[in-house]
Amino acid sequence: MELFILCLNGLCLMVPCALHIFFISRLTGKAGKFRHFALYFIMICILEWIVGKLSLCFICAVTGQLVILCTVSHFALKNQWIMSWSAAICACYISQLSFGIVNSVESLFFPRLIGTPILYILILLAIFVSFFICAICYTVILRSISLKDAEQISGSGLTAFPVFLSPVLFFYSAQLYILQTSYTYTQMIYNDSTFTDSIADIGKHTALLFLQILGLGGLLCTLYAYQRICRSFQIQTALIALSEASRTQKKYVSEAQIRFERTKAFRHDIKNHLTVLNGLLDQENTKKAKTYLKTLETASDSLSFPYQTGNPVVDILLGEKLSLAKSDGISAHVSLILPRPCQIDDFDLCVIFANALDNAADACRFADGRKELCITGRQQGDFYMLEFKNTCPAGPLPPSGTGLSNIRAAAEKYHGTMLTEKNGRYFSLNVLLNISIHPDSISIQKS
Repeated sequence: MELFILCLNGLCLMVPCALHIFFISRLTGKAGKFRHFALYFIMICILEWIVGKLSLCFICAVTGQLVILCTVSHFALKNQWIMSWSAAICACYISQLSFGIVNSVESLFFPRLIGTPILYILILLAIFVSFFICAICYTVILRSISLKDAEQISGSGLTAFPVFLSPVLFFYSAQLYILQTSYTYTQMIYNDSTFTDSIADIGKHTALLFLQILGLGGLLCTLYAYQRICRSFQIQTALIALSEASRTQKKYVSEAQIRFERTKAFRHDIKNHLTVLNGLLDQENTKKAKTYLKTLETASDSLSFPYQTGNPVVDILLGEKLSLAKSDGISAHVSLILPRPCQIDDFDLCVIFANALDNAADACRFADGRKELCITGRQQGDFYMLEFKNTCPAGPLPPSGTGLSNIRAAAEKYHGTMLTEKNGRYFSLNVLLNISIHPDSISIQKS
């Protein structure tokens, strides 16, 4: 019996520890290693030994487990504190809820089997059922939410996460109270009298079981509400991106009209300008002729875009964004000719360039020393690689925001990808696009 209890306790420590590390690593988008599990398991074993030696209450043991799990998540998995606490609370609550539901069922049916050999088999079966419930709940949560993805929505996901976390904290507190009234496996095996009252008080355990099932239902409802809120944030972000792209294209049309009118007026007066030049040359007044030619050259330059990429939308964007960057002391270099024909929609090019240039300019403004921004593009077969390289502040990069998420979505629309890299004081954003695929054909293939 002592060996059975020892193996039972070891199983109830090892499997939940593995599930906790797996759940947190997947939820936060980190790679969980065996060393993370070993570290967490050893610390939990030490905690259990301290709790047993000092005869601490159940609440102290659970609180200690929560703190240890959060600590491992922060220092071993390198998660932020808010992500570590959120993931640890979810993991511990699901684990306690699973055991609580099984404990309530045991309290209803197992007392009649005390003293029979089948009790030990049923206890092991109950433990595995609790593990199964825990794994199912973890899977549902992992398929419903992701703190890493939420972090990429410009913080909006983490803004909405308290909507999910607050009810979980309430359910967690209620679950801890319920577990205080339940019975442990050791009591069930050693003390027959412990369950005399539980048989007479079947209604209480039925109510506890019902409350815990309601807690599970409340968790699912909270998940649904959280999904809806995050979806509304995503729609709002998409609308902002659409509004920005629409504003840029309207600006392009307006500026194109202005340039067209100027060009029309310039072409209308070109004969007069040539007559003046001819007269100056007939008079051999070369000095005035050169001055007049320089004036004409300046007027001609004002009719063209400062950057020529082969795409008027991108030309407008570069002219607008880089003129603002230069006013902030940022030196810009553009070596970019977009291919023709190019199946990339102007709207998607607007999304990529607008977000990339805004992020690069913001990073340059906070950088020390020389502020540089370089934009290059090169074609290889059916693929085109855009590179945005800029100076950035020292230290770790902030979490990905809405801009990078929009760029990634635009790249994936053309079977491409987005890569970011920080090397010293320089940050590089590479966007790979398949210029032979039209988005309409992609939607047809998917349908």
